[in-house]
Amino acid sequence: MWSGGHLLPDGASGGPAHPLIRLFGRWVHRPLLPAARLWRRNIQLRVVATTLLMSLGVVILLGLVVIGQVRNGLLDAKRHAAQGQAAGGFEVAEQVADRMSDRGQDGAGASGRGVQDSGAWLNALVEQLASGGKGAYSVVALSSDSGETPYVASRGPRASGDVRPDSVPADLRKQVDEGTAPYERYGKIVHAGPGEAEPAVIIGKRLDDNHGDAYQLYYLFPFTQEEKSLSLVKGTLATAGVFVVVLLGAIAWVVVRQVVTPVRMAAGISERLAAGLLQERMKVTGEDDIARLGESFNKMAQNLQLKIQQLEELSRMQRRFVSDVSHELRTPLTTVRMAADVIHEAREDFDPATARSAELLRGQLDRFESLLADLLEISRFDAGAAALEAEPIDLRDVVHRVVDGAEPLAEAKGTRIVVRGAEAPVIAEADARRVERVLRNLVVNAVEHGEGRDVVVRLATAGGAVAVAVRDYGVGLKPGEATRVFNRFWRADPARARTTGGTGLGLSIAVEDARLHGGWLQAWGEPGGGSQFRLTLPRTTSDTLRGSPIPLEPEDSRRNRRPDDAAPARPAAERLASVPAQPRSGLPSGELPLPPVEAPAPSADPTALPGSGARVVRGAQEAPQGSSAVRPTTPNEGEGRPRGR
Repeated sequence: MWSGGHLLPDGASGGPAHPLIRLFGRWVHRPLLPAARLWRRNIQLRVVATTLLMSLGVVILLGLVVIGQVRNGLLDAKRHAAQGQAAGGFEVAEQVADRMSDRGQDGAGASGRGVQDSGAWLNALVEQLASGGKGAYSVVALSSDSGETPYVASRGPRASGDVRPDSVPADLRKQVDEGTAPYERYGKIVHAGPGEAEPAVIIGKRLDDNHGDAYQLYYLFPFTQEEKSLSLVKGTLATAGVFVVVLLGAIAWVVVRQVVTPVRMAAGISERLAAGLLQERMKVTGEDDIARLGESFNKMAQNLQLKIQQLEELSRMQRRFVSDVSHELRTPLTTVRMAADVIHEAREDFDPATARSAELLRGQLDRFESLLADLLEISRFDAGAAALEAEPIDLRDVVHRVVDGAEPLAEAKGTRIVVRGAEAPVIAEADARRVERVLRNLVVNAVEHGEGRDVVVRLATAGGAVAVAVRDYGVGLKPGEATRVFNRFWRADPARARTTGGTGLGLSIAVEDARLHGGWLQAWGEPGGGSQFRLTLPRTTSDTLRGSPIPLEPEDSRRNRRPDDAAPARPAAERLASVPAQPRSGLPSGELPLPPVEAPAPSADPTALPGSGARVVRGAQEAPQGSSAVRPTTPNEGEGRPRGR
C-alpha cells in the first residue's frame, strides 16, 4: 500500500487481498517451494551459486571495460586514417582543378564550352578519387549554395558506387558551406539498393572546380572492418568469460565439497547418535583441520556413549531397586496392616494416648500403602510393562465418579465443584481406570489448593480429540516452574500443610497415563489467578492428536480479561461464568457468560510440552487453515507455578 502514491485514499486502511490475488500468489509460490527448501538446506549450492554470480558479474564488468577500450581504439585509428586519406584526396582535387583551369586559359578563352564540361569534370574527378579506395571509402560531390554559376548547382550530385548522396547529413553540408576547413561527422552510408545503412565517418570540404565555382567534396569511410574486429573481440571475450565462470564454479564446487562432506557426515552421525546408535563414529583421514574436527567429534561421541551407558546403568539400578523394594515391602506391609487393623479395632479399650497412636498408625499406613502403590506404578512405566485396556467410555461418567469422591474434601474446604460441558456425550476410547486416576489427582489438587474458591471441571469434544480441564482460582502457579510440574517427588512448597498426604508422584503418573493414551497433559497458571490443568486424549486409539478443544489458558485469565472486568472482584457465579466458551444451555439460570476474548497465539515449542507434545505441535502446524479441527495449544500457555503433589 502506498500512502504517497494515492493507491488508497487518505485514512483508508488496506483490506485483505482479493481471492484471485491470493490464488495467483499460491500458484506462483508452490513450484518455488522445492527450490527454496533446497537453497536453505544445501550450503554447497549456496556457495557455488554465489561464486558463479560474483564471477559472472566480474567477467561482465571486465568484458564491458575491454570492449569499450577496443571500440574507442578502433574508432580513433579509423578517424586518424580517414583524416589522412581525405586530406590527400582534397589536395588531389585542388591540383586537378588548377591544371584544368590553366589549360582553359591557354586554350580558346572564356567561352561557354568550359562551363558545359564542368559536369563531366566532376564525374571524372569522383571516379578518379574513388578508384584508389577499392571499397575502403566512397566519394560524393555536391553543389555548394555559395557557388556563383547557377546551372552548375542545378546538376545532380555525383557519388561513387551505389552510395546515395543523401548519406551526407544536412548540418554537415551547412558547416562545409560556411567554412573552408575540412569537417567531419559520424553518420550512416545509405545505399541505393536493398540493404541496411552502414555506420561511417564522413569528412567533407568546400572546393572550387575547374571554372572556379564552389562545390562540396565528401569522403565516406565505413566501419565495416572495425565492426568485424569488434564482433570478433566480443565473441572471444564471451567464450573466455563462460569458460572462466564455469571453471570457477567447478573449483568452488570441489573446494566446498571437501569442506561440506565431513560436515554432512558429522550431521548424519549426530542424527544416528541422537537415535540411540551410540557406536557411530566419523571416518578420519589426514591431519588437517577437518581431520582434527573428526577426531574431536569421535572423542565427544565416545565420552557421551560412556556417560549415557553409566546413566542408563544407574537408572536401571535405581528402577530395579525401587521395584525390588516395592515388592519386598508388600509382604511385611500386609502383616503390619493386619496387626494395625486389629489394634485399631480394639482402640476403645486402650487409654486415650494409645488409642490416638493406633489412629495415627493406621493413617500413616494408608500413606505408606499409597506411596508404595505409586512406586510400583512408576516402576511399571519405567519397565515398559504398563498396558492400556482401552474401550469406548463416556468421560462424563468418569468425571461424575471423581467429583463424587472429592465431595467430602470439597465440603471440608468450603469449595464448590462445578461441571461444565456435560450436556452431550463425550465418548473416547480410553482406559477408564487410568483416566479416573488422572482426573482424581487433578480435582483433588485443585480443591486442596483452591483456597475455598470454586473449582470448575469442563468437558469438550471437537474433531478427533476430547478434553477435560480442571480450573481453580487459588494461589496459582509461578512462571518458570512449568517444566518441573510433572517431575517426580517435586513439590512447589514442601513446607505447605497437606491434608491428603500426597506422595509427589501423582502428576508424574498422570502424565505417563496420558502418554500411554497418546494424549497430552498440560498445566497453566498465574500467581494469585489460579491454575488450569488440561487432559487431552484422541477420540480413538488410532487417531493422531492435533490439538485440544479447550484452550489451555482460560479466557478469564488476567491477560485475556478486559480492563473493565479486571478491577472489581466478582462473585463466585460470575467468576464461574467466565470459564471459556461453553454452550449457553449449560449455564445455570441467572448466569450470563462473558463475551469470548481471543488470546494471542504464542509460538509452539515442542520440547516444553509434556506428553507427546512434539507430535501434537507438528500435527497442528500441518493442519490446514480454516479447518474445523481443534485449536492447537502451545507450551507458553502452560507456563506457571506447579502445585505440590
